[in-house]
Order: sequence, then structure tokens, then C-alpha cells
Amino acid sequence: MQRKLFAEWLGTLFLLATVVGSGIMAERLAGGNVAIALLGNTLPTGAILYVLITVFGPISGAHFNPAVTLVFWLRRGISLPESAAFIAAQIVGGLCGVLIAHIMFENPLIDPSETTRTGLSQWVSEFVATFGLIMTILGTLKSRPKAIPMAVGLYITAAYWFTASTSFANPAVTIARGFSNTFAGIDPSHIAMFILMQLLGALAASLTFRWLMRV
Repeated sequence: MQRKLFAEWLGTLFLLATVVGSGIMAERLAGGNVAIALLGNTLPTGAILYVLITVFGPISGAHFNPAVTLVFWLRRGISLPESAAFIAAQIVGGLCGVLIAHIMFENPLIDPSETTRTGLSQWVSEFVATFGLIMTILGTLKSRPKAIPMAVGLYITAAYWFTASTSFANPAVTIARGFSNTFAGIDPSHIAMFILMQLLGALAASLTFRWLMRV
């Protein structure tokens, strides 16, 4: 269990270091072109997910996401105490990843975001993004388990662009990004609704695929 928790902490740390770090780098190099900045943020995120799931999947299952952990608890793949410990490790890991990204790019360590991400379009986007993520995981788990790292990386790469919210789809990521006033940030006052919609999307996907594919 200690190794699993460490894997969830370290994996989420690297995920957030990549999300925030690539966002800072992309914004600095894009010369004000938001599309190029988003692309520079998207590609490293999809790539690191492939790497992290491949590396840590055999150890902890590579959740890195409380919504994913919730789904596997509902499927009785993980106990309630283990789920709570996983979620705590993910949240702490995400915050550590933000701190490391800020150190690498000489940003203030604690720098709450001022980026507005609220409204119906953002909330629906987070529901759709998280539904799709769980759909990808459960569907690939049923049909081709070894392809999960690639499938998740590709899905998030696509979802960055087809959702208005740029697909956070992860409560731990959302919390951590609230402490980064950078390209990847979210105003802390907008976090709660994002998380609610993410959890609802995950629950809806879990129920849908329990019926659809008996998974």
C-alpha cells in the first residue's frame, strides 16, 4: 500500500508539473498567440499521461484522479479506506507538482489563479470531459487493456480542444491549478462547480458502461 500511495503521489506530481510547466513555457514562447500556447500545453500533457500510466499502472493502477478512484471504488476494485488514501495522495501530489513547476520557472510558490472559468459552457464541458475520460478507461479496459495509456493520452489531447474548459476532468488537477496564476490556472472560487461536474460526469459514465458493456 505504501508503494501504491507513493506511485499515486509521484505520478500526480509529474502530471501537474507537466500541465503547469508546459503552460508557462507555452505562454512565454507563443508571443500572444493563444492557439499556439494551448497546443504547447496540450501535447506535453497527452504525452506525459502515456508515460505515467505505462510506468505506474502496474503499481497502483495509475489513477492520478479522484474521479477515477471513485469509479473503481464503485466497481469494488478498491476499498473505501484505500480510495480515501489514494485521493489524499493525488491532491498532495498535484499541489507539489505545481510548486515544482513554479520553482522551475521562477514563479511565486503560492500564486492563486485569477483565471475565470465559470458558467454553463464550462460546467457542461467538465461533465463531458470527465464522462469521456471514464468512457475511455472502462471501454479500453474491456476491449484492449494494454492500450489504456495510449487511449487516455490521446483522449485528453483531443478533449483539450473540443471542450470549452480545456478538459480538466480531474478534481486533484483542478484543486492544484487553483494555486497557479498561469495559463493553466483556475480561480479558486470556481473550483467547486468544476469538481461537482467532474464527479457527476464520472458517475454517469460508470453507470452507462455498467449497462452498455457490463464493466
